[in-house]
Amino acid sequence: MAILRTDDIRNMNENELKEKIRDMKTEIMEERGQIETGGFADNPGRIKEMKRTIAKIKTVLNERKDN
Repeated sequence: MAILRTDDIRNMNENELKEKIRDMKTEIMEERGQIETGGFADNPGRIKEMKRTIAKIKTVLNERKDN
């Protein structure tokens, strides 16, 4: 899953954003599971970037809800 920029996030509708959050959370769980089983992450910084992207998406959703 690609890391999204804020401009890209703002151009998506609410359903697409919720789906992206769901997909990213699933991917984070898979990465953590791989690490827990004794493996190693292909890209250790990826989890941090995915968490940041989820936060950006939630921020945009909250901004839309307030308006």
